[in-house]
Amino acid sequence: MSADTHQPALPPGPATPFTPDTNEATFAAIPRWLGEYGDVVRLPSEGRRHDSYLLNDADAIRHVLVKNHANYRKGPGFNRVKMLLGNGIIVSDGPFWRRQRRMIQPAFGRKVLARLLRFVEQANAARRERWQDAAAGGAILDITAEAADLSLEVILRTLFGEDFDRLVDRQGGNPFAFLTEDLTRDMQVVLRFRGLMKLMQELIHWRRETRPERDDFLALFLAARDRDTGEAMSDKELIDELMTFIIAGHETSAITLNWCWYFLARHPEWATRAREEIEDVTGGAMPAPEQLARFETVRRVMNEALRLYPPVWLFSRTALDDDRIGDYAIPAGTDLFISPYYLHRHPAHWPDAERFDPDRFAPEREKARHPTAFIPFSAGPRRCIGDHFALLEMQIHFGCMLPAFRLEYLDEQPLALEPFINLRTRHHLRYRIARH
Repeated sequence: MSADTHQPALPPGPATPFTPDTNEATFAAIPRWLGEYGDVVRLPSEGRRHDSYLLNDADAIRHVLVKNHANYRKGPGFNRVKMLLGNGIIVSDGPFWRRQRRMIQPAFGRKVLARLLRFVEQANAARRERWQDAAAGGAILDITAEAADLSLEVILRTLFGEDFDRLVDRQGGNPFAFLTEDLTRDMQVVLRFRGLMKLMQELIHWRRETRPERDDFLALFLAARDRDTGEAMSDKELIDELMTFIIAGHETSAITLNWCWYFLARHPEWATRAREEIEDVTGGAMPAPEQLARFETVRRVMNEALRLYPPVWLFSRTALDDDRIGDYAIPAGTDLFISPYYLHRHPAHWPDAERFDPDRFAPEREKARHPTAFIPFSAGPRRCIGDHFALLEMQIHFGCMLPAFRLEYLDEQPLALEPFINLRTRHHLRYRIARH
C-alpha cells in the first residue's frame, strides 16, 4: 500500500476572528458555524498565535479525547478554574495528573462507593422529612435551591464523614453554604472559597495526628500512596483535590437533578413509570446500593437529561504537536473546542434531538450509537473520575423521593438557559409539592 501523500488542509470557517468562551455569544454562535461550515470549523484568533477549531464530529472527538489523547492537554478556560480549584485533577496535566489520578482512583471503586453511599442515604432521608412537612402545608418548593443544597451536603458528608458535623458546630453553620447562594464564581467567590483552605488544613492536620477511624473520601485520600515512590499527597495537593471535589462534585449533580425534576414534572408518564419501577425493586424502603442497577427507567431519565442539558456544555484541549483529523491539519498549539450540548443534538446520532425521549438509552439503542456521541462526563482517560458516584447519588435521591412525592411545575416565566462555566437554568424552577 502506498503512503498517503495528501497534504491536509485547514478547515473552513468564518473570516471574522472569534475567541470561544463559556458565554452567551459563543453559545449562540456555535449552531450558526456548524450549520454553515460543517462539523469541523476553524475560528481565526485575534491577538493569539494559533487559530481555534470547533469539533462536532464524533470521530474527530474520539481521536482527540481517546485515540491520541496524549497529544492534548487542557485548553483555554481552565486557568480560571485553576484559580478556584488549585491544581486538582480537573485542571492538572502530564505526569502530575497521572500520579494524582492513580492515587485517587481506588476511592471510586464500586465496593468503596457502596460503603460511602450511606452518607447519601442519610442526607436524602433528612431531606424527605422536610419535603413531607412542605407537602402537608401545600408549599411551593424551589427545586433548583433544594438540589443545590442537597448535592453540596452529600459531597461534604462523603468527603468529611462525621467530621462535617463537627465543622458545622464549630463554625456555627455550614461554612461552604455560600457556594449554593452565589453562583458567579467571580474573584470574590474565589477568594472566599480559598479562604476555607485554613479550615481544611486544620482538619487534615488533626486527622494525621490523631488517626481517628474514618471511612470517607478524605480518609481514603490520606491513605493513598504513589505506587512508584510510596509517598502520600502533600497538604497542598490534598486541599486542591478536596476543593475540586467540593465544587465539581456538587455542581454537576445539582444541575442534573434540577433538569431531571423538570422533565419528570413535564412528563408525568415517565414519573409514573419510574416510581412504579422503584417501588417494585425496593418495596417502599430506602434503596440499597445493590438495587440501584435495577433502576433502569431512572437511569434513562437521567441520561436523557444529561444529553439535553449537560452541565459542562463547552470544554477545550490544546494540541502539543502537529496532528491530523481526516483531511484537516491540526498545527501544534491549536485550541480545540468541544460542546457536548451541540454534539448531543447532532442529527446523525440523535433523531428528533429536541424531543425528550429516555428510551434513546435503551440497551439496544446504546450499543448501536457512536461511542463518543454522548459525552456528558467527557471521554477517554480524562473522563470525570466521579461520574459513577454522581449517577448512584442521583439514583438514591429519586429512589427516596419519587415514591413519596408528586411535583407540579409552575411555569411562572419562560425557561431560559445561562451558558456560563456550567449550563444552568437562568431562573430557579419552582414546583407545587404533594404527597402520593
